[in-house]
Amino acid sequence: MPELVLSLGSNIDAAQNIRLAVHQLELRFGEGVRSSVFQSAAVGFEGEDFLNLVAVFECEDSLNNICTTIKQIETGLGRTRNSKGFSPRPIDIDVLLFGEQSGDDRGIKLPRDEITRYAFVLQPLAELLPDKTHPITKQSYSAMWNCFEDKSQRLEAIKFDWG
Repeated sequence: MPELVLSLGSNIDAAQNIRLAVHQLELRFGEGVRSSVFQSAAVGFEGEDFLNLVAVFECEDSLNNICTTIKQIETGLGRTRNSKGFSPRPIDIDVLLFGEQSGDDRGIKLPRDEITRYAFVLQPLAELLPDKTHPITKQSYSAMWNCFEDKSQRLEAIKFDWG
């Protein structure tokens, strides 16, 4: 069964929205595994800190169905898509990896570029899947994290109440 790897982030009612999003993803895709929750500064705009994590599910759905589900969850939690660029959001869910898919599929580029650019994606991914290799760089995620160059991106694992 293909592995679906998602990045989740929120900076509006962040803890509540992360809990709700993960719960809804688990209702749809079954029990998954998730990284620690990390707190990070907003990137690309001034705003409240984000809470971020990576979650992995085993999933037989098509990428199209997965994206539809993600958009429904985001919309249900108050996400609007009328702002340009980076902005505050109740929830953002991105497909980072899906099985062995690589390239552009319906406007989604896999593996997602954010893996190599943002600490808030790479560190939780390296924690969760340290030995898995990136399909393009051929490096493990733990090796990529150890070599990550942009140390200005503040990131801190937090104790998170899933209750």
